[in-house]
Amino acid sequence: MTRTFRARAALLDMDGTLVDSTAVVERLWLAWAEPHGLDPEFVLSVVHGRQGHQSMAIMLPDRPHEQNLVENREMLATESGDVDGVVSIPGADAFLAALAPYPHVIVTSADDRLLRVRMAAAGLDVPADPVTAERVRASKPDPEGFLLGAARLGADPADCVVFEDSEAGIQAARAAGMRVIGVGTGSAAYSPDAVIADLTHVSVSADGDGFVLVLS
Repeated sequence: MTRTFRARAALLDMDGTLVDSTAVVERLWLAWAEPHGLDPEFVLSVVHGRQGHQSMAIMLPDRPHEQNLVENREMLATESGDVDGVVSIPGADAFLAALAPYPHVIVTSADDRLLRVRMAAAGLDVPADPVTAERVRASKPDPEGFLLGAARLGADPADCVVFEDSEAGIQAARAAGMRVIGVGTGSAAYSPDAVIADLTHVSVSADGDGFVLVLS
């Protein structure tokens, strides 16, 4: 079934939306979790879409947060040095090219270095002025990152469409008052406004002072 969304700005998650980094994310986080005796299924249910220190706080709630911040910096550095298995989501390159004339921004829980490393590994260009972990105080599912992205683009949240894959990201988009398109069939579990299997299923065309997204 075809769905149509009219918008003035697009806000894009990176991991799971533009870049498939599942292999490295899960490999490194399971290695981190093993000494703590954490259940792997629980770990994988937590880590996607959030900043690392928040994931650690959820998994180890009694641990001082200062330690989480230290280990998060270490994890980000490790992730930046490991791109084995990182590839683009199908259609990501063409989708970014189609969005080029219109306001759009990446909003990610990765830091700037990791964003650029993973996008380069996937063969994708980074749109200007991304909202990365260093730019916000609160991680998804807090809406801060999406609201900052909309403000940078000069767009009202109601005129924005978010592309996300994770539960935390979809919750953040909804909390920001934005419509959200789930990327990947697994995103349907988190009740986005629409779901596409990948970015080959979206087209972009001009529409007055904005643009139209057609989903197939």
